[in-house]
Amino acid sequence: MTRKLALAEVPESVEHLENSLREKLQLQGSFTIQYEDPDFNNALCNLMDIHELPPERAVLHILWEESSEHPHKESDALVSGSSLDTPSTSTGGAFQNPSAFIRSYLRSVSEWPSPFTIPAFSYDVELKLRKGNDEYENTKKVVSITRDMKMDILDKIAQAVFEVKAYPDQDQIESVASALVTKHPCLQEPGSGSGYDGWKMSIKYKLGNYRSKLRQAGCNEVSINRKRKSNEDVDTNSSLKRAKRGEINYVPDYPDSHSDDSLEEERLALLEESQKRRMDPVLIKQKMELTFSLRRKEIVEVEPMVTEVMERWPALFNEAEIREEFHRITNKDLMDSFRAGLNQHTSRLLQLYRAKRTTFPAEMDQLLNRLDEEVKFKMNNLIILFFVVDLIGCLVSVPLLVPWIFCSRGRWVP
Repeated sequence: MTRKLALAEVPESVEHLENSLREKLQLQGSFTIQYEDPDFNNALCNLMDIHELPPERAVLHILWEESSEHPHKESDALVSGSSLDTPSTSTGGAFQNPSAFIRSYLRSVSEWPSPFTIPAFSYDVELKLRKGNDEYENTKKVVSITRDMKMDILDKIAQAVFEVKAYPDQDQIESVASALVTKHPCLQEPGSGSGYDGWKMSIKYKLGNYRSKLRQAGCNEVSINRKRKSNEDVDTNSSLKRAKRGEINYVPDYPDSHSDDSLEEERLALLEESQKRRMDPVLIKQKMELTFSLRRKEIVEVEPMVTEVMERWPALFNEAEIREEFHRITNKDLMDSFRAGLNQHTSRLLQLYRAKRTTFPAEMDQLLNRLDEEVKFKMNNLIILFFVVDLIGCLVSVPLLVPWIFCSRGRWVP
């Protein structure tokens, strides 16, 4: 979509320009104005002073802030005509329908890929990059990037990143930018220390716009961060709800052909089955898998008390389903992760036992001596540690191993 806008005169300041854009284009929410600087190969720069704009032709970009409640309409870029007096608006690229990329199934990855796999771009862009890479290898000359070419690259990268993680951190975004210029060296930025600083910022802002489109399409993982209007006092500094403890499927979308109402019916059927004397473990597993997205949305968005979770999801509090839930969230095996973590801290635990040996029964000395002998023969210290913990009456309960069952002040921590 492209829209033209005629201004009677050049605005006196950036604030006046922003107000004019809000009035003429009916924009709402907070945004930042950027412009393409011809002195730096049309790199995007934040507009801090109105005099920074090119005198003859100015190309402006609107970047919506993540906390803004503006729905990020189809105009996320401003493109001028022949001068600042006749700017026009257009979309930032040819995004396909976000609904096509909302997964009704779970992510299959278990961790951030290293290096990040750069997706294939449209055929014409791939041709240009192929020729550009050949020329760069011979002459070290970078390719001239058009607007459409850059938007296609950013669109495909945003989709690929979201398939792995909705809210990547700065290091992960940098790894994407680095992988991009590594695969296509002709895209390197002359004068940039790393060669991809501009790409890093562009990817960051494109991800924000893409999440906004997904939020409009109804994607659960980004919809939980929608700012809501309320007459009550709202903590504006509340933290963003996103994966922080290695969660892969943080708040997945509902399965196909299911809604809040249909999943609530499935939850009630699961609750009824959980209260039977002889439960059907196969049926419970099927219902738990089906209602996983509803359960995660409740836990992350509402943050219910642990007692409420036990009332609504009693099947979650048995060993088999705890292990299954852990795997659904992280794509990792619970006991393997626990053993690996415990093995990592074995030496520290042994130091603790030895320092506090006087507080333990006399059998502790015998167990520690036996442990020393076993270590000499390179036995598995992890198995021995389990044996020690069991004998001193501190048997570990599996439910307490799940990070998502730890609670803070009586509240469920997702």
